[in-house]
Amino acid sequence: MDIDVGRFQDSGVRAMNDKEKDLGMNSISATVLIGLAAWTLFLVILMEMLRFRLILTNAIAANGFKPDNSNLSPFMQRIARAHANCVENVPIFGILLIVALLTNRSGVTDLLAPWLLAARMVQSCFHLASGNLLFSWLRFIAYAVQIAIAVYWLWALLVS
Repeated sequence: MDIDVGRFQDSGVRAMNDKEKDLGMNSISATVLIGLAAWTLFLVILMEMLRFRLILTNAIAANGFKPDNSNLSPFMQRIARAHANCVENVPIFGILLIVALLTNRSGVTDLLAPWLLAARMVQSCFHLASGNLLFSWLRFIAYAVQIAIAVYWLWALLVS
């Protein structure tokens, strides 16, 4: 009895890809959703690495951190705020992306999704760079881009 293993494997791979395609997992929106999670995770890892360094150098006790880093340097306060801002806003963008993916309407979100991720990353970088007036304005502009994209997605998903 000869079994064509290649045909069996090929059909299994195709079925998986078809299923992924049905869920939109090969779309730009899915990649950006992962990117938003990765960026948020990057910020928390960066903050915790810097906190760990402070503990190792005995600059602060392990239980001496405030959630907003208000007892630390301005940079540490900005990184805490940049991370918190992601935690506050990424779920809104994530929900819209997930709805588009689950309803096979990622065409609504795919075009602007990379721009949303770029604006999110730019906003965080401006947040980390400085708290001066110019950087605050630049951060606001990047945030406004994200909100405009989210409002468009919400409208487009509701009417399509």
